[in-house]
Amino acid sequence: MKVKVWGARGSLPAPGPETMRYGGNTTCVELTMSDHSTLVLDAGTGIRQLGLRLLAGSDPINVLLTHLHLDHIQGLMFFAPLFQEGREITIWGPGGEIESLRDRVARYVSAPLCPIEIRDLPAIIEFRDAPAGDWELGPAKIASAPVSHRGPTLGYRIEDGDASLCFLPDHEPNGGVSGAALAQDVSLLVHDSQYTDDEYATKIGWGHSSLSDALAFAHRAQCERLMLFHHDPMHHDDFLDRLAGEAAMRWTEFGHRADQVELAFELREIVLGAAHAPPSVAA
Repeated sequence: MKVKVWGARGSLPAPGPETMRYGGNTTCVELTMSDHSTLVLDAGTGIRQLGLRLLAGSDPINVLLTHLHLDHIQGLMFFAPLFQEGREITIWGPGGEIESLRDRVARYVSAPLCPIEIRDLPAIIEFRDAPAGDWELGPAKIASAPVSHRGPTLGYRIEDGDASLCFLPDHEPNGGVSGAALAQDVSLLVHDSQYTDDEYATKIGWGHSSLSDALAFAHRAQCERLMLFHHDPMHHDDFLDRLAGEAAMRWTEFGHRADQVELAFELREIVLGAAHAPPSVAA
């Protein structure tokens, strides 16, 4: 399984000279599975650049949405494969008791926020509620479950052979119960770490994690690697460099290696699986 980060920012895109190293695009991660199929995790602004690369192919695409906050869907209308005639795209996400997933996404993909509507797109688009529990897409074995965040939100665990990833980009662990089963013993845990401990003290209940809670959650899960994610738009590159250093130091205090933890940055690639040596952290 190959993992590629196309956007790791949270809440709001943050382009500019102070965010060039970690990137300013909001949440989007691409997974390339063992059969070369593509799973896309969330559709923040990072999905735009990914979509341009996917234009070269014609294979079906599956997009897994954790939730429908704007920073996780605002790239959808700039996802180029949606404008390919006949391209098959399935969008999965949390079900709704009253409105369907399609109807809820259509609030964004419609006037006055958008010049066209879903029905106008030439691709063959299907919206499906992510099943509770375990399910499969090709070689990917997927587990999805509600996690602690404001509004209906799913976490995902994706396995392919001996590689596994847990995706919790927006998550407030609440003592470690929420999301614990999804994260246990994964090869790579991608986890919300939007706030410093001091910042979190005034944002309890907002649905995001402090650095301390993210590290403690990952330690309890005994993940092989940890990627800290969903960077606050106010955190510039130099600030995140310092946070990465603090995270590595504190991760070793839990008894882990410093090279097992990193902060996500755009275009970062990691290959998971026993056939590959653990990747080094790029500068």
